[in-house]
Amino acid sequence: MNVQNPIRKKHVPTEREADFLSKVENAKYDRKIVAGLQKFIDGKVDDDMKDFYSKEEIEAISALKGTNKDIEARMPVKITRHYFERARNSAPIKTLIKASPAETFDLAGSEDPGKQMSYSPVEGLIHKYELGLIYVAGTCSAHCRFCYREELIAKKEIIREDGSIQAKGLAQIPELVEYIVEHNKIVEENGGHHPVTGREKLREILMSGGDPMVLANKGIASWWAALSEAGIESIRLGTKELAFFPDRFDDSFFKMVDDFHEAYPETRLRFMIHFNHPDEFLLKDEDGNYIDKPGGGLEWVPSTERAIKEFGKRRFITVDNQAPIIKNINNDPDALRIMQRELRRNKVENHYFFCGRDIVGHKAFNVPIEEAWNILNKSQRGLSGVEAHARLSITHYYGKTEVVAVTNEPMEGVKGGENGVVIFKLLRSAEDAPKKGQVAIVGRNPDAIWFDGFKDRVIYDEAGLFSIKA
Repeated sequence: MNVQNPIRKKHVPTEREADFLSKVENAKYDRKIVAGLQKFIDGKVDDDMKDFYSKEEIEAISALKGTNKDIEARMPVKITRHYFERARNSAPIKTLIKASPAETFDLAGSEDPGKQMSYSPVEGLIHKYELGLIYVAGTCSAHCRFCYREELIAKKEIIREDGSIQAKGLAQIPELVEYIVEHNKIVEENGGHHPVTGREKLREILMSGGDPMVLANKGIASWWAALSEAGIESIRLGTKELAFFPDRFDDSFFKMVDDFHEAYPETRLRFMIHFNHPDEFLLKDEDGNYIDKPGGGLEWVPSTERAIKEFGKRRFITVDNQAPIIKNINNDPDALRIMQRELRRNKVENHYFFCGRDIVGHKAFNVPIEEAWNILNKSQRGLSGVEAHARLSITHYYGKTEVVAVTNEPMEGVKGGENGVVIFKLLRSAEDAPKKGQVAIVGRNPDAIWFDGFKDRVIYDEAGLFSIKA
């Protein structure tokens, strides 16, 4: 059950925290954000942005305003100047950032993908797996139209476990620190496992939202220090800011990073970045081709390259990229091959590619599961072993599930396998991961974009992926 904390508690920094935080400098940033469709409708944007939406697109979008198909009610419109420069000559990036009536043609989908609120012991924390996910920001510098957190970004009210209806709130340092300390105390007192959930010590936190990089340096630093003091050993920060506004990763930010490492050398930092397409970080020539570097590799957008190189200088930081495969954005094996190769060349690990989640309106974005597997598999032809680490994952309510294989030949003698099969494996499982590694095998359905597309063709399901509503 979600526990509300009506009385705001106060976090008192330790001497080490206070000393570190006293060194942190906040910088000011001008992201040149355009927020809301109305500015495009009224022409209150820079001259070169006025044709970003055509007259016909504006009319189609405006006609839906105030109806149950209102596009901005599903997901607000927002774009930075930097991302506009990337999008103006890129059809995939335009699709990613531009609102479209197609988003609300079919609003089927879950308000709580992955049933996360079933694992929210305090506001803003999801403790479903061995790590904890915390919401620390309710927006990003720009908004992906396919966003998996549309309920948070759009501040929608959802039904909680206790039956109440309210919007998701953000995590607060005092409550979160109290939860971590108490959880780990109980684990220690019970021989290394929690007596109810079976979980081990909570040692890793993923900062998410929204995008934590919209916070000031002191906001990020306050979280890092407090988490470290509470006993967290590894902090992840999920961000798309390297695509939306790479200048956010400036000297003041990296000074804060270095000061943090000096104060808390035992805490590991991992940045989970989000590039969907190479057009977000690679330069193009006048013919629209990527530009070769004389010594190998491709030419990057200078501000993005600078930030990536700064990360690469710090051995205590790892950088991983993960992205969903989305219709008309990156369902292209050639684009994904270039992206994986170029990221790994620059010390960025390829972590996951995802099938689309069952968010509200997901049918406008999701690529069929079998197609997504084939796209990723084809994209990794010609990549070396270290370049091709990424797996294809789809988030089931039980946990992250890998799409292991899609066969082309019949599975002879197996009822339901006449046209080939799809094999799923649970990569992660809730609480103490009792189902991790278990598999399900289903008959193929090239049109399926979610688990329910296979529910009538289950061959084998030790994982139980198809025994609950999915």
